[in-house]
Amino acid sequence: MTAPPLRVVFFGTPEFAVPGLQAIITSPHPVVALVSQPDRPRGRGHRLQPTPTRLAAEAAGIPVLQPTRLKDPAFVSRLASFGPDIGVVAAYGRIIPDAVLQVPRLGMINIHASLLPKYRGAAPVHRAVIDGEHETGVSIMRVVSELDAGAVLATASHPIGPDDTTPEVERALAALGADLVVRVLDDIAAGRHSERPQDHARATYAKKIERDEGIVDWSLPAERIHNLVRGLQPWPLVAVTLGGVRCRLHRTQLAGEPTAAAPGTVAIASDGRLGIAAGDRRVLRVLEIQPEGKRVMSAREFLAGRRVEPGTPVS
Repeated sequence: MTAPPLRVVFFGTPEFAVPGLQAIITSPHPVVALVSQPDRPRGRGHRLQPTPTRLAAEAAGIPVLQPTRLKDPAFVSRLASFGPDIGVVAAYGRIIPDAVLQVPRLGMINIHASLLPKYRGAAPVHRAVIDGEHETGVSIMRVVSELDAGAVLATASHPIGPDDTTPEVERALAALGADLVVRVLDDIAAGRHSERPQDHARATYAKKIERDEGIVDWSLPAERIHNLVRGLQPWPLVAVTLGGVRCRLHRTQLAGEPTAAAPGTVAIASDGRLGIAAGDRRVLRVLEIQPEGKRVMSAREFLAGRRVEPGTPVS
């Protein structure tokens, strides 16, 4: 006998949540409602822009709820009116209170972008890339009151390449989590799922990214700075002043050759190549750079319009 499908209410806001939402929409489990954060003003005109999940839900004819307060009794009552069996959360962006967690009869599960208990918190992918991790993954976990501390129902691993950026890793994990969460929903519906408690003693915390983390200490090893450039994307990016021009670094690469140049100075500025010396006397090649108020450009394009010499200080 085939298990009856589960009625799902989906909590999610950014692009990361869209693949999971779409995967459930095309699964046997009906999405009865989407809960997204309110639309925010974006762009030069500061016009209200619908969240990515709202666009996906409306395209599929799914009701969208965008409460300003999750504890609002009117919202809780409206959510309950959909009769959800289970809630699925993916980067919703707010702590979900107990009154909401108790609405679905089977509780809620979360698509979390790390291999728990590592990297609980707001920025698991950024922190894994900044830390130079070679592997990360997704965990489907039970949502509980304590942040990212619930039992784990399933995990899937994903390698992090030496030049992968946060957005690239997030896109891969979003797809991985989308496939995994549907399989977990199938297992829950069939009564064959299992839940493994986390080892809280091994937990690490991925704190929110702050703007000032983009300030570089050039006494650090080149690989550490390269990991910062990869990890602090799409915001705030690593910021430098080069030849009197304020710039943001979008893509770098570790050069093989050592250098005698002082840390925090230009080591290479010729033949379309731009390299900066780090604290371990290794060169960090700049591949893509964005001068303030300008578009992102290659190192060759940047050097073509400016006089940058070896030994130029970088701050």
